[in-house]
Amino acid sequence: MPPSLIRVWDLPVRVLHWAMAASVIGAWASIWWAHTWHERAGYAALAALALRTLWCCRGSRAGRPSHFVPGPRATWQYLQALRAGRERRYLSHNPLGAWMALLLWALVGATGFTGWLYTTDAFWGMAWLDQLHQALAWSFVVAVPLHLAGVLFTSLRHRENLVAAMVTGRKRLGRDRV
Repeated sequence: MPPSLIRVWDLPVRVLHWAMAASVIGAWASIWWAHTWHERAGYAALAALALRTLWCCRGSRAGRPSHFVPGPRATWQYLQALRAGRERRYLSHNPLGAWMALLLWALVGATGFTGWLYTTDAFWGMAWLDQLHQALAWSFVVAVPLHLAGVLFTSLRHRENLVAAMVTGRKRLGRDRV
């Protein structure tokens, strides 16, 4: 008999997660061949981030940063337990995953904002802004593989498909921290 499943992430959280991921990939891919699409994808990422931020106040408990982002002490304790192979399974984000989510959101926001600034009359052609925008964009090259590695590691470690959970919104119920 399959283990009981519980809804963790509601539909808006999941749709906005994948919309943000797709728009960041689209922005990254289109910079070399279609600048108009690059801007549109960047605005789509900003829109998804804005909606996700609004949904933080309205959505399910597991999708609220106030619920899933731990303090430094809890994060350090989780890291120690992880190194010892005794980390707890979390129904929502584990502490490292929570901080990664915030980092990715910050990168989307900062990269999108600097990209928008670059289109304004006041900042168009500013080399420092272009360099900052590029540096933020290249930060995704580091952050996204770390995010994916964390998803893969946690999926294997706890024998669950986190990608499928982010599609369906459901995870197996167990003796976990919510």
